[in-house]
Amino acid sequence: MSHIYVYSPSSRVVDKAAFKRGIKRLQSLGHDVELDADVLSGYLRFAGDDASRIAAIHRAAASGADVALTSRGGYGISRILGGIDYKAVAKSIAKGTLFVGYSDFTAFQCALLAKTGASSWAGPSVCGDFGQMVEKDGAPDCIMEACFDDLLVGQGEGTGWRLPIEKPVLPSKTIAAEAVNTPGNAKLNTQKPSYAINSATLWGGNLSVLTSLVGTPYLPVCATDKSGILFIEDVAEHPYRIERNLTQLLHAGVLGKQKAIIFGQFTNYKLFPKADKGYKLQSVVDWLRTQVKCPVLTGLPMGHVATKVTLPIGQKVTLAVDERDALLVWG
Repeated sequence: MSHIYVYSPSSRVVDKAAFKRGIKRLQSLGHDVELDADVLSGYLRFAGDDASRIAAIHRAAASGADVALTSRGGYGISRILGGIDYKAVAKSIAKGTLFVGYSDFTAFQCALLAKTGASSWAGPSVCGDFGQMVEKDGAPDCIMEACFDDLLVGQGEGTGWRLPIEKPVLPSKTIAAEAVNTPGNAKLNTQKPSYAINSATLWGGNLSVLTSLVGTPYLPVCATDKSGILFIEDVAEHPYRIERNLTQLLHAGVLGKQKAIIFGQFTNYKLFPKADKGYKLQSVVDWLRTQVKCPVLTGLPMGHVATKVTLPIGQKVTLAVDERDALLVWG
């Protein structure tokens, strides 16, 4: 049984039913769940005013809990980054508290890494994961829960996934066919590479949030020192917006300094056939592979989806690829 402290550093909890289901699910799994005093508070679209949400983060750090778990994402952490006591958070992490979240929480995780070097975990939230009924018996996603449980018991040392079979968009006259593939691949992915990247710092998260950190003191060193493996995900962003964000990171010197770039899940967007004329997410992947020398992988089960793995942000990892099998190992 773990002590889990639930707090709201971003948007207010709107789906109260999902929140209640998530808390009950965590309790049914045997966890001691402690709710922050302002976990259900609201101010405008936020879970309390800025000072209240900063205080909630500090209470989570002082709770002594095994896990500090966000109620949900949304928006709000970016505007309070300057008020967080990162040393206090890092101290609590050193004592054993695991800070877990994703989406808007990316801003906090990157800032924490930039300011202290302390690691956190990209993983589930209460409302969006433990409060969702996706299995036939009405339970949350079983893989998500298993990965979270591995983290709690200290057995989470890696995650693997199957690289999807891609059908690259036909290259234009300005893009050679050879450039459409991951470096090391043969033309149009007809051959599958096998390689390993050792001792790289895993970092990343929500692409839109990451882009907003460019030019601020909250972008971690691994963004530009050639030591990082970047993973990205997003929701409700058309592929052209995804490409625009990636272009910003490219021009800022981030993407060209990565050892690998891993696409997680990009969901809940709508294509416009008459305007897009075949332009889609695969077009973005193909384009990115013409711009960087590092491997660009896809299919990581992380993002705004039910089935998500738990990933260490700021820890050293090994990325191993054997044909279509990809594995991230840490610990």
